[in-house]
Amino acid sequence: MLIGVRTARRLAIGLTMVAVLAACDDAAKAGHSAVKSAGASPAVSVAPSPSTEAPVQPAGSAQPSKSPTGAPASSALPPPGSAYQGRLPKFGKPPAPHHINVPEGDSAPWLSRIPTDQPVAFLTIDDGWIKRPEALELFREADVPVTLFLTINAIKDDPAYFKRLQDAGAVIEAHTISHQSLKGKPYNFQRKEICGSADQLGQMFGKRPTLFRPPFGEKDATTMKVIHECGMKAGLFWKETVDKGIVRFQEGKTVRQGDVILMHFRDRFVDDFIAALQAIAAAGLTPALLEDYIP
Repeated sequence: MLIGVRTARRLAIGLTMVAVLAACDDAAKAGHSAVKSAGASPAVSVAPSPSTEAPVQPAGSAQPSKSPTGAPASSALPPPGSAYQGRLPKFGKPPAPHHINVPEGDSAPWLSRIPTDQPVAFLTIDDGWIKRPEALELFREADVPVTLFLTINAIKDDPAYFKRLQDAGAVIEAHTISHQSLKGKPYNFQRKEICGSADQLGQMFGKRPTLFRPPFGEKDATTMKVIHECGMKAGLFWKETVDKGIVRFQEGKTVRQGDVILMHFRDRFVDDFIAALQAIAAAGLTPALLEDYIP
């Protein structure tokens, strides 16, 4: 049977469309079958950025978390106020102080032990050349009275360091401008060193010193006269010294009531400070403040 050209063209187009639809249906069925056999939808894999990829840790090898700067997170550090608690002795409050009698005269008294029958001792720290950052936290945790005899030339590069210690409870007293021995020096030299240091410390810290310690503990009659003329109440020596964590005694083998203990701002500051307090505790005494006993 013969058909027209137009009819042949329509029949060819129709057969082509049927073939295309059949192919699409077969592809869809094949894809559905593959997904079903895999049990999950196919996922797109994206490589992590090197800048954000976390390091892989072996099982059982947990490490401290770190801050963005790479430093250990704060959770790995000791809680505030507990860095030295394992080493610091515990003290109760010192007794209500009994003022001592300071003799009248043209010279200041010279004291290495406070004449008291109370179970107390006095911790003093000299100079100020070495400024260990641990001192502030140590003062806060120990919470004991401390007197600082400061040298102007040692502290003038960073008075704020000592202001923080003062804010933590330390009392600041005078220890000359240049830390030269005063013994045998002319009156004017000694007056400049003694009065000048007290004046400058008063300007720096808002309270003029009332006590003085000569460098090396060296003094003469002129020294004691100038201390008095400069408005300070006493010159201070000591009974025990502390260095490199070792306490050395002038008398016996223990701290005695009323003793003045000397240490310095040195590299082993933490060890010296704790050793002094441990010696006070071992003697059954409590740290007290010099300024509370000298009216």
